[in-house]
Amino acid sequence: MASVASPVIFKEFCPLYYLLNAIPTKIQKGFRSIVVYLTALDTNGDYIAVGSSIGMLYLYCRHLNQMKKYNFEGRCESITFVKLLSCFDDLVAVGTASGRVAVFQLVSSLPGRNKQLRRFDVAGIHKSSITALAWSPNGMKLFSGDDKGKIVYSALDLDQGVCNSSLVLEEPSSIVQLDYNQKVLLVSTLQRTLLFYTEEKSVNQVGTQPRK
Repeated sequence: MASVASPVIFKEFCPLYYLLNAIPTKIQKGFRSIVVYLTALDTNGDYIAVGSSIGMLYLYCRHLNQMKKYNFEGRCESITFVKLLSCFDDLVAVGTASGRVAVFQLVSSLPGRNKQLRRFDVAGIHKSSITALAWSPNGMKLFSGDDKGKIVYSALDLDQGVCNSSLVLEEPSSIVQLDYNQKVLLVSTLQRTLLFYTEEKSVNQVGTQPRK
């Protein structure tokens, strides 16, 4: 008996003017007018996160139709990667062109959820542009990769407000993708793809030939 094909749903795609209009195209810094470029994007059912060339993270709440802004303290530098996570609390990880990584624990109006914005920093390990970020499903682990091949593991204790980070892997080429599940980190670089087993700290390469 032939299987019944699932129905095709047609959707219309249009520019998100309500989102884009809430982000300035230029900012004034002293006597200079600086053009704002959008450099990173991530979405989930609750938020749309947009990184910019001026170091500002624009976070649009899809339920409240509100835009909020978050930034790094100190110098302005381009945001290169953003990664959202909805677990018990809403989290967003942000990486920059100089290798700074920060995690924002967002405020929630729901009972029992976080009531105060908190920020955690991954300090001093990355020295170059962040190219990939990956969360564990429970938000207790964050993996970050950069364009020099370094991968950093950060353990977050949201209750205690602590973030401990360490270098776990170093590849000879830029990290292009990270994904984590069940104690296994999938790593793709410009040269190869591998599975890193975080408990055993062992590596299993996918395939035998390097990428061209």
